[in-house]
Amino acid sequence: MIKKNNYTINAPFAPTGDQPQAIKQIMANFNKGIKDQVLMGVTGSGKTFTMANVIKDLGKPVLVMSHNKTLAAQLYGELKNFFPDNAVEYFISYYDYYQPEAYLPTSDTFIEKTTAINQEIERLRLKATSSLMQRNDVIIVSSVSCIYGLGSPEDYKELSVKVTVGDEINRRKFFNNLIDMQYTRNKYDLSTGSFRVKGDTIDIHPAYEESGIRLETFGDEIEGIKVINFLTGEILREEESINIFPAKHFVVTKPKIDEAVLHIQAELDQRIDFFKKQNMLLELQRIEQRTRLDIEFLKEMGVCSGIENYSRHLSGRKAGERPACLLDYFPNDFLLIIDESHVSVPQVRAMFNGDRARKKNLVDYGFRLPSALDNRPLKFDEFEKIIDKVLYVSATPANYEIEKAGGEVIEQIIRPTGILDPVIEIRPVVNQIDDLIEEIRIVSERKERVLVTTLTKRMSEDLTSYLVSAGVKAKYLHSDIDSMQRIKLIRELRLGEYDVLVGINLLREGLDLPEVSLVAVLDADREGFLRDKRSLMQVSGRAARNTNSKVIFYAERITDSMQICIDETERRRKIQHAYNLEHGIIPQTVTKSKEEIITQTTMDTDKNSNESTEKKQKSKNNNKKEITNEIIDLTAQMQKAAEDLKFELAAELRDRIDELKRISKQI
Repeated sequence: MIKKNNYTINAPFAPTGDQPQAIKQIMANFNKGIKDQVLMGVTGSGKTFTMANVIKDLGKPVLVMSHNKTLAAQLYGELKNFFPDNAVEYFISYYDYYQPEAYLPTSDTFIEKTTAINQEIERLRLKATSSLMQRNDVIIVSSVSCIYGLGSPEDYKELSVKVTVGDEINRRKFFNNLIDMQYTRNKYDLSTGSFRVKGDTIDIHPAYEESGIRLETFGDEIEGIKVINFLTGEILREEESINIFPAKHFVVTKPKIDEAVLHIQAELDQRIDFFKKQNMLLELQRIEQRTRLDIEFLKEMGVCSGIENYSRHLSGRKAGERPACLLDYFPNDFLLIIDESHVSVPQVRAMFNGDRARKKNLVDYGFRLPSALDNRPLKFDEFEKIIDKVLYVSATPANYEIEKAGGEVIEQIIRPTGILDPVIEIRPVVNQIDDLIEEIRIVSERKERVLVTTLTKRMSEDLTSYLVSAGVKAKYLHSDIDSMQRIKLIRELRLGEYDVLVGINLLREGLDLPEVSLVAVLDADREGFLRDKRSLMQVSGRAARNTNSKVIFYAERITDSMQICIDETERRRKIQHAYNLEHGIIPQTVTKSKEEIITQTTMDTDKNSNESTEKKQKSKNNNKKEITNEIIDLTAQMQKAAEDLKFELAAELRDRIDELKRISKQI
């Protein structure tokens, strides 16, 4: 039998419909040693609750992987509610804005790396790895960034410090240890990832916690360990011992840096010799100048710009050897749940080639050493070797997942709410926008919401503008919107601050929107990735949580993909209808209170104080953070508009940025 950890589900209901059968079958297969399974669950059938029960029964550390940040945030909120007494963490890319380093040979253009790091997401990432180091009842919800290079778990653990009441410490050595862990010493403002010393008191603000650690000493002896709220000074609890983990994932000891510098120097000498033999003198000068500067920084500061490009040397890996990633922080027998696997798996498969193509130019033209190629996401075969037990979850599983599961697919079609799959109507393209506006009006009068899918970003923006000019409360959502703003948009839609959300494929997978009763698909007959059978099934499923659900395909003809979607939807409607008749179920839309919606769409529900002053400060900080994120987003749009010679648009964006900066200063 499988050894279990202690997971406790907090839910006012038990598995129902075909959930018990699915849970039983999945667990039976795992206990028999079957490592790959497919759960085909329709929207609204309670796939997340089934996942939660499998997690509880299996009792292993869990990584739940999603292909997009919006869905990952939703899963994080749901699982955090199901497991309030366990460690449910969140791990996505911490960049609000990311322009990678690149070189374009055709125009001889070098693009410097430009980033805007979201400090809150960075804290949540660090909290995820620190939880894995301390406990076994851990669930981490992640995007595919979990396969990207991360600092070595061995170095991360080696540098961490455990402090126990009664310990004798060498203060100087202890402070040096904190500095090696990338903590900074600060006398006044105890910001995240810093520490300060006042007489016999040592205050530390871990990079992965909102609360702080206060060590009370007498001489060199630890007399007390307290977890405190820095804003109010309140003592939250006292501890007998506590672990302090690094403030960054990329942390390396001084001896390892010294060793790495020797290897970097040796590789540089080889590269200089190569360029010299090829008579590539410009490239020779570039690589020598850039690398020697980085070496000096590493020697003096222990860090340099673009240090991740030297990760192979810093971690002592061989050429071509894969980097460490989040998966290496898990024990060998963890459970991986891949949500919306038909999209997530191909995304994992594609990461390596895209990354390598960009970096190869940097190496070939002397901007980086060849070892930079080893700072990369995992190859797909490397990913397959690391994972152990896998549950692929999708309403439309692809051939890869089905083949991995030996052809067995566990179905979960019945919705506990009794709601049937939406009725699908096909309407002509002629006058489609006028028809859509009339449908929106009907839905809005019922206090329900509408999703509209388009084929391009530009189309989503233009349609939104047109709807707004027609008096419709609408906003758009696509990949240019940063992760925190996406979550905010979903929350506002659910709360009724606007009625229509226009988007592209980001609207397809897994968004839990019971308030949505109408989904409109423009250009439904345009065969392709966004209008194939799986995409149409997924987008139709966004309306499958409401009793008034309806889907409209605007098209000039019925394609094969449309027909497959219509037939499968009808099959599922019949199964659900028969179940409802057998059990006397009257379909009901799941309604959630304003507080439940806010909780489910909040990134971290771990609040440490009820003080009203703290709440005001947090609200103020959140507003400022939102404004900062919007400034970053608008700046990127302004730069793009300028590059495209759209100077009027760039000027409008510039004025908006200036206005936001003025507002930010007043907060």
